[in-house]
Amino acid sequence: MPQLDTSTWFITILSTAATLFILMQLKISLHNFPHNPSIKSIKHMKTDSPWESKWTKIYSPLSLPLQ
Repeated sequence: MPQLDTSTWFITILSTAATLFILMQLKISLHNFPHNPSIKSIKHMKTDSPWESKWTKIYSPLSLPLQ
């Protein structure tokens, strides 16, 4: 039974890793990223609800006086 020739494995693995690295670098470099990301203001996104201006209290049934 012949032995497995492993003399080319190092070159094969090294060239595969280098090729994958180059392809990933090219893929990332061609991606369009935003140049100046801006912070969105929360104030203009807030909706006005009628219950926000009123003070409300939610009573737990266990805290109510016994009747």
